[in-house]
Amino acid sequence: MTTQAAERTLDALAHGEHPVFEQLAQMTIETLPNSGLDERTYHLVRLAALIAMDAAPASYLANLSVAKDAGLTAEDAKAVCVAIAPIVGSARVVDAAGSVLRALGFAEGIEHRAGGVTSTDGRSAT
Repeated sequence: MTTQAAERTLDALAHGEHPVFEQLAQMTIETLPNSGLDERTYHLVRLAALIAMDAAPASYLANLSVAKDAGLTAEDAKAVCVAIAPIVGSARVVDAAGSVLRALGFAEGIEHRAGGVTSTDGRSAT
């Protein structure tokens, strides 16, 4: 695979336009009913796992867009952050907060409040 082809594949994957993404989505479909959790709890647990793993912003977007449709709110996300901060560390929670807000559709507010330039991954470039 050429470098250009690899870059196109990775770009497509990051934007949800690749068969690998479809396979990941298919794997996820069965996890909710198989978990035995109600939908709200399921999404809260997944958010906690994303934060604990220091997940990429694209992972927050993929998971929290579905969670938001299921009713997960910014208050719910805040509660998860507070609950897991003593375990995963405050630095990881603070780092995740921006990704969480962006994924829930509040990106404009954070960028405006920060008053700085943000990089393509949403982290401050200043």
